[in-house]
Amino acid sequence: MTTYIKLHSDILAKVKFFSKQLQLKLNKSTGQPLALSGEETISLAIFKQNVGIPTKRKIFEIFRPKESYKTLCVQMNRFALHALIILNLILKWNQRNAHIVKHTDSTDVPVCLNKNAKHHQTMKDFASWGHSGKGWYYGLKMSLTSDLNRNVLAISFASANSDDRSTFRKMNKDLEGIFVADAGYISKDLEQEFYIENQRILFAKPRANMKKIITAFQYHLYNTRMLIELNFRNLKMLYAFITSLPRSIDGYFANYIYSILAFVLR
Repeated sequence: MTTYIKLHSDILAKVKFFSKQLQLKLNKSTGQPLALSGEETISLAIFKQNVGIPTKRKIFEIFRPKESYKTLCVQMNRFALHALIILNLILKWNQRNAHIVKHTDSTDVPVCLNKNAKHHQTMKDFASWGHSGKGWYYGLKMSLTSDLNRNVLAISFASANSDDRSTFRKMNKDLEGIFVADAGYISKDLEQEFYIENQRILFAKPRANMKKIITAFQYHLYNTRMLIELNFRNLKMLYAFITSLPRSIDGYFANYIYSILAFVLR
């Protein structure tokens, strides 16, 4: 419990710092004041993801805040937009200080078990069937760009059947450097459109059946691509990124935002 308290205190200090820098309005201006401040609510949500706790109920049982469980859930979802502002600031800072070598890839974000997809209602307007290396799934797709130091630079969510190349253009349009991607991003049009002399270039790893000669430099670049897979793995295994428990759209996206924010604040 002492470790939990220290970790939560560290997270709260970081949230208060960003809240002050961004001048976030996290307290009610009218009506009865909240038992927990906005900073405290965001900190509890980040703590939940940081420790890998799957439910808000467990957080409520651990900290016993001076408000009802229902209010805690509502406020965590409500303040997710403020957490997103903090996350955006961190991503902008990472972009300005990023390594020249960058990686872009996408990963599956199932919103429920396949057997429940037919009856799933909460995310039906956003989710679709998609295919990954693990097989078919029903949900979303998250695209992520990070640099050679694994700092997250850009994030985008789309339906599971969306085109990775279209998402790549949008999320990296303001970034520069040497971009490394897998075979899913192979496109002459994309490479030519994305290329800016002395500013940025895309290297998409050739498929195994393609007869294409690569340089030793490109070979070593492709071997660094596994670093972005570590980001995906850690988000899913350590930060409770994948969930099917929320009962609202706000709950799903709040979970994703707090999970990513916990990851970048690690």
